[in-house]
Amino acid sequence: MVSQAVEVIQYRSLIYNLVTKDLKVRYKNSVLGFVWSLLNPLLMTIVFTIVFTRLLGQTIDHFPVFVMTGLLAWNWTAASVASGTKSLIENAPLITKVYFPRIVLPASVVFSNMAHYLLAFPVIFIFMLIERMRFTPWVLYVPIIWAVQAIFLIGLTLILAAMYVYFRDTSVLVEVGITAWFFLTPIFYRVQDVAPEYEQMMYWFNPMASIIAEQHTILYYGGVPDPLFMLRTLIQSLVLVAIGLLLFNRVSPHLGEHI
Repeated sequence: MVSQAVEVIQYRSLIYNLVTKDLKVRYKNSVLGFVWSLLNPLLMTIVFTIVFTRLLGQTIDHFPVFVMTGLLAWNWTAASVASGTKSLIENAPLITKVYFPRIVLPASVVFSNMAHYLLAFPVIFIFMLIERMRFTPWVLYVPIIWAVQAIFLIGLTLILAAMYVYFRDTSVLVEVGITAWFFLTPIFYRVQDVAPEYEQMMYWFNPMASIIAEQHTILYYGGVPDPLFMLRTLIQSLVLVAIGLLLFNRVSPHLGEHI
């Protein structure tokens, strides 16, 4: 893992170019540019707010801030998983022409969607100002949560990208899995309100639940984060990266035969 991490750092310029290319292609000939990255979470926040507060009588205070905090983090995850799964196959011409560590491809997808997330993140602060919520110095802790999420997503995309090389049905399973995962993650509800007896289980088996819960602690509740809570998620993410590298290294030498 260490040697591969060093090699990826040596190819950081390639990651930068791939991320830049994705941003340029996505916003090419677009009038509003990156504003489009904001429209989806904004519209979804409005829909969730109307449905859950007006129609279903949801009692969560400052509901738009609660939803937006989880929804932006989730969009980063969903987009990274969906695109990262196909990252090797879709870059087949590049793989067959020049050598570079193949891990760069799924990693660049994660960082590209992270860039979109960071562009949209300030909207949360705007919502907090509108809702007259207080800011705390613990906001400075949020980048650590971003780092943990990035590590988790890299590990997950490595596994899925390796599987997709041999099993093209993986993309179908991923689409279904993302939908189920969305509803099993506390984005528009609080676990303690819906199923308090399963709260700890959800945090153990769903890293995204822990990541979003910690962001809610800082941004929504204005509380103090628990380093041990995020440390557990970091350890889970590193284990996932180790498994992903194991699978990826077994697949990488035979990529030319399958793409």
